[in-house]
Amino acid sequence: MRIHELAKELGIDSKQLILKLKVLNFPVKNHMSSVDKETAEIIKHEVGELDKKEIEENVVEVDFPITVKDLAVKLNKKPSELLTVFIKQGKFFTINQNIDESIARDIAYSYKINLREKLSKEEEILKIESKNLTKRAPIITLMGHIDHGKTSILDYIRNSKVAEKESGGITQHMGAYQVALDKGRVTFLDTPGHETFTAMRARGADITDIVVIVIDADEGVKPQTIEAIDHAKAAQVPIIVAINKIDRPNANPDKVKQQLSKIELVPEDWGGKTTTVAVSAKTGQGINELLDLIILHADMMELKADHVRPAIGVVVEAKLSKGRGSLATVLIKEGILKVGDFCVCGPYWAKIKAMHDDNGDRVQEAVASYPVEISGLNGVPNPGEQILVVPDEKSAKEIAEKRREKERKKKLTPTAHLKLEDLYKKVKEEHLKQLKVILKADVGGTLEAVEGALRKIPSQEVELVIVHKGVGAVNSSDVLLADVTDSIVVGFKVVIDSQVRELAKKKGIEVRSYQIIYELVDDVKAAVEGLLTPQIKRTFLGRARVKTVFKLSKAGIIAGCMVEKGKILRGKIAHLFRGNEVIFEGKIQTLKRFKEDVKEVIEGIECGISIGNDKIKEGDVIDVFNEEIIARRLK
Repeated sequence: MRIHELAKELGIDSKQLILKLKVLNFPVKNHMSSVDKETAEIIKHEVGELDKKEIEENVVEVDFPITVKDLAVKLNKKPSELLTVFIKQGKFFTINQNIDESIARDIAYSYKINLREKLSKEEEILKIESKNLTKRAPIITLMGHIDHGKTSILDYIRNSKVAEKESGGITQHMGAYQVALDKGRVTFLDTPGHETFTAMRARGADITDIVVIVIDADEGVKPQTIEAIDHAKAAQVPIIVAINKIDRPNANPDKVKQQLSKIELVPEDWGGKTTTVAVSAKTGQGINELLDLIILHADMMELKADHVRPAIGVVVEAKLSKGRGSLATVLIKEGILKVGDFCVCGPYWAKIKAMHDDNGDRVQEAVASYPVEISGLNGVPNPGEQILVVPDEKSAKEIAEKRREKERKKKLTPTAHLKLEDLYKKVKEEHLKQLKVILKADVGGTLEAVEGALRKIPSQEVELVIVHKGVGAVNSSDVLLADVTDSIVVGFKVVIDSQVRELAKKKGIEVRSYQIIYELVDDVKAAVEGLLTPQIKRTFLGRARVKTVFKLSKAGIIAGCMVEKGKILRGKIAHLFRGNEVIFEGKIQTLKRFKEDVKEVIEGIECGISIGNDKIKEGDVIDVFNEEIIARRLK
């Protein structure tokens, strides 16, 4: 084969091909030089790889969506040329019409240009690499059942530790504060409970390093305790258990440890991995030990942050003050925040007018793990929103507006979470192999019975994970936990009020309630079956041998074949054999008899076959199969 003939096959002129061959170090003199078939195939492959590399490196940045006119400018082409290409593809656009990102990328690729979306100013700032990493204070959240002493422990730490030091302190409205200990500083989040904790996580605010679960030594583990533990587990953060009110006569820490063992939190002194400490918020017993354990865990985690870069933080709480306007308590995650900085906080922006620490004193700057109250925002952000320092006022306004636009679109498009009916589709797309369930029942005995029935569903391929189980009505906490863990909520003989249903609808969470146990089990069993990888049954249909190969302008590479066995059907699965090796698997895209398209060709008849592979050669064999997907059932 001559070089000019090979160039024609590749759709380029001879000079371009010779230049490419020189880059690839192929010894070619001119366009009349000859190469054998094997070398020609190698050249085609190497030139194709070279073209791909050139396209990947030829990057043009654009903003999506993009109009035909703007795309033409970026590609250095006339809009009319692009419109003509689109018409040939059966797509009809106007010059000022927005086109999909995939369509824009495809046409750019045909011009050997790789389109890349421009980074927003927000993304550019977030992309700044954190350097100069130094130690930071751990961030601790206390969680547990109501009246088990979370606030009392925080109050004791505040009064005994903060009063001893010059720095620190707390106001009851800050929601976060920092104490200075002999071995280092510790930041505490004083949140109302696990619902707030999970709501912040739902916004991507994973700011807690360690969770301390507080349990009354007298009352033991309660439903809200279990909820708090499940929320902490979902956050995948270390858990320390503080067994509080140890000073009471009826205190029974061993009973608490036994209950913890039943919910997979086996204490260290019982041979497990869960750190427990007995404390009394009244007498102070064990508080120093608790703080030492927090510092020890933090040291093992080697928590570090950049204290120099522009600040990134999270809103802990926010409010509107009559005299001072919008106030937000923020916790710095990285960098340094200064008075006078321009920042974006959720969908709002500010030039920071003033900052106050947790003692109410004015400060000029705050670094990582430090909580401060800022003023100057043009609105009240939600807890969990991100705060980001930006270079100037223009950037702040632009990012805030984009966030508002994103929020508007989010409201119009509900979040898509797991649905029982969609599991088969989801496993095909995402290879999902877990079914996560939040289970609620009317009484403890029924809850155990339902859980036992679900755990008996047989499957080695799909793991049934009960993220949380509890007695009582399905509540907003269950929906929030389902939101961050992508679970379904299943209730048995329980009430689901309208507010919870409304929240579930807003979050896109499936909540189902049942009165008959076998209906509940059947639905979950069907969901697990949907996750099983289906069986694929293939039936041999026919075989064709390639006699010759030729190229058509519209159809591309066509193999002239003789059907040796069975029949060849258009659209069926095809294996291309060379010797005993399968070198390609695809579908029969085109099937022709002379110039006519046909649906099938029987044994002993010649035909033209296209399988979308240009490496096909004379002597190759094409085997054709019918493929049947069989859904699997649990036995």
